[in-house]
Amino acid sequence: MNNQHSAPAPQQQQQQAASLYPNKPGFRPEQPVAVGGEILLSDPIEYNTGRRTVKVTVRNTGDRPIQVGSHFHFFEVNRYLDFDRDITFGCHLNIPATTAIRFEPGDQKEVEVVAYAGKRRVIGFNGLVMGYTGDEDAPTYFPARLRALRKVRNRGFKVSGQGDAATGQNARNGQDGQQAQNGQNGQNAQNGQNAQNGQAAPQTNQNHKN
Repeated sequence: MNNQHSAPAPQQQQQQAASLYPNKPGFRPEQPVAVGGEILLSDPIEYNTGRRTVKVTVRNTGDRPIQVGSHFHFFEVNRYLDFDRDITFGCHLNIPATTAIRFEPGDQKEVEVVAYAGKRRVIGFNGLVMGYTGDEDAPTYFPARLRALRKVRNRGFKVSGQGDAATGQNARNGQDGQQAQNGQNGQNAQNGQNAQNGQAAPQTNQNHKN
């Protein structure tokens, strides 16, 4: 019994090669490019266009360098970076992808951040958000932001500036202080009125009688 197989015909081999290497590739450079080369567009590349951006001053209060990558949620960066975290909620550095900014100990510099695109869900990082970071004035948005701000303060992240939450807290503290001051003034005024009307006299007479 002969178990030997004959080699495929040359025509069949050509058909197999054609199926592996199509004659019309999807992208062909205008000029020959050596293996390992680059194909560059003639026009400049724009990124993050049309999105909300904000500039913030950041200071490294730690004793070690801190490097932040292009798409790290800036609101959740290292706890020793001191800046107004509230205004960076839902944003990352406005720099090219795969690049980073380094903060040496004691460094202070201004950076620009840009809002995330897409579904704008932030998961992971330091676990401060784990949800939606959009701009909409809706109940599904602000509770997540306020919870994240509470976590920032409870976990010891450096916070500076006067963001919305800080302003609201200061206003509430000021109102409480004013109410306390008004209450003290009212009590003092009442005591003065009582003394003027002689209402404290019976207590003095009672003590004298004893």
